[in-house]
Amino acid sequence: MVRPTRASIDLGALQQNFRAIADYLRREQEAAGASARAPGIIAVVKANAYGHGSARVGLALEAAGAKMLACADIEEGVALRRAGVRAEILVFGALSVSDLAGVFEAELTPTISSPSAGRALQQAAAARGARLRYHLKIDTGMNRLGFRHDNLRRTLPELLASPNLELVGIYTHLGTADAPEDPLFGEQRERFVRAMADVEGLGGRPQVRHAANSAALLRDSRLWLDLVRPGLLLYGIVPPPLATTLALQPVMTLTSRIVAVKGVRAGERVGYGGRWVPSEPAKVAIVPAGYADGLDARLEGHGVVLVRGRRVPIVGSVCMDMLTIDVTGLAVEPGDEVVILGTQGREPMQRLDAREMAAAIGTIPYEILCRIGSRIERVYTAE
Repeated sequence: MVRPTRASIDLGALQQNFRAIADYLRREQEAAGASARAPGIIAVVKANAYGHGSARVGLALEAAGAKMLACADIEEGVALRRAGVRAEILVFGALSVSDLAGVFEAELTPTISSPSAGRALQQAAAARGARLRYHLKIDTGMNRLGFRHDNLRRTLPELLASPNLELVGIYTHLGTADAPEDPLFGEQRERFVRAMADVEGLGGRPQVRHAANSAALLRDSRLWLDLVRPGLLLYGIVPPPLATTLALQPVMTLTSRIVAVKGVRAGERVGYGGRWVPSEPAKVAIVPAGYADGLDARLEGHGVVLVRGRRVPIVGSVCMDMLTIDVTGLAVEPGDEVVILGTQGREPMQRLDAREMAAAIGTIPYEILCRIGSRIERVYTAE
């Protein structure tokens, strides 16, 4: 049995997006007359590949040419290996409270972002007689994970001297790459340049450097360095408020079907709390998708869906398992397709994406995608 609400994942679009980003990097490098080759791509598949399903997405990206994937924690990396991914897997997250066995058993590349994590990995590698390659994370102003950029001479020598650990990469994370007017973006870039020089001054010789997430990739080629880390762009969405000429395609389409249609008299109340009260006779349709599927309750009165090529508003409360839409004036019946994310025609108004939905409720498209629930079946297509 297949529930009527499902997410269709277009792996062909995903692979095309990966290639479009790679082509863009190469063209821009050539146009600038840069002698260095275009940066490589770390394909970010954390958080279940932004809700798209990390196993199938990871394999599709590897087939498209991705040499390195990135995930949030060891458990995500192990899951990718079990799915058959053979590319290098970088683990972004902190390791201080993790079972480190998976790093070795699944041949993952860890990030070391604190002296204590370095000590733990050194001890684990020594106990196994192993030499472990790692990336070093520098905190340049986000004040989350990473060695402080202005304290490296005190905190880093112990790690660099670890006999079983090999520094192969260095990176930072940008906190305001999607905020064009925020000066922290430029400050972080400058701090990272200084930090890289300090690391080299202490004897560190990383092979690769990276800093650019999706937004920074679009904003500043000075941050491309050796590798870039697109996440949202891979899934066909541009981080707001930025724009691009990249030919990207949304990878996920979220659809359902109408299961009931009924009339509502003027003045009658609809849904939990009875907050929607039509002033004239209305017709509503019930869609079996709700907040248990990841649809935000704030869509009430703000979101829309597509039915028969028309935008119709979400009215009344978004319930656990269903929502109500106002289809007054439309000839609809049970079984009709409802597009929550995706297209239903060729006109611009017949398209809904995560960026628009996020703007309607005051959040970010990352949250829209990552919240798509586990009970929604992901159906994969290659084209």
